[in-house]
Amino acid sequence: MIAVAATRNRHKIEEIGAIMGAFGFTLQSQSEAGLEAIDVTEDGDTFEANSLKKAMAIYQACGKTTVADDSGLMVDALDGAPGVYSARFSGEGATDQSNNEKLLHLLGNLPLEERSAKFVAVITLILESGEKIVVRGECPGTILFAPKGEGGFGYDPLFCPEGYEESFSELGSEIKNKISHRAKALQALDAELKRRGVAYD
Repeated sequence: MIAVAATRNRHKIEEIGAIMGAFGFTLQSQSEAGLEAIDVTEDGDTFEANSLKKAMAIYQACGKTTVADDSGLMVDALDGAPGVYSARFSGEGATDQSNNEKLLHLLGNLPLEERSAKFVAVITLILESGEKIVVRGECPGTILFAPKGEGGFGYDPLFCPEGYEESFSELGSEIKNKISHRAKALQALDAELKRRGVAYD
């Protein structure tokens, strides 16, 4: 089954594609589907709202099975920030580096036990029939005192998942794609599709 990904983020496409491939999906990017021009404003106040908005925009444009992800980092000491603003945490023109620098600045010298956080991913799948499936995945962990590792993207160099001593950047894609928030959301999607009897093998 072909699914169009409602994103132009190369890293997300790689992660979602790697995981969904195991479930029998072939993932197309927006550009591969001829939808490069569609740019959805993510102005929802929840991951669910943004994920649904992106999925609906692409589905309405192509009528094909569409998958959208909205994800971010929630830090307990910052009352859940940056949350839905994770990608633009440091303001207009934000980069991974500037977002990480702001996060470290705000946490300051807080001890490790007060640096708990979680990555959250909400995935919306809209089937060709128009049926919507929304799932959520979370990965708890800790924010490190400095970036570690060269792999990954976003806050990966600062995030140490629960049960590990390495950051997401150090663990590599093979492990990350099994334990990440996005992996857990996709696993929940797989279970939901099977529960509904959707054939996609």
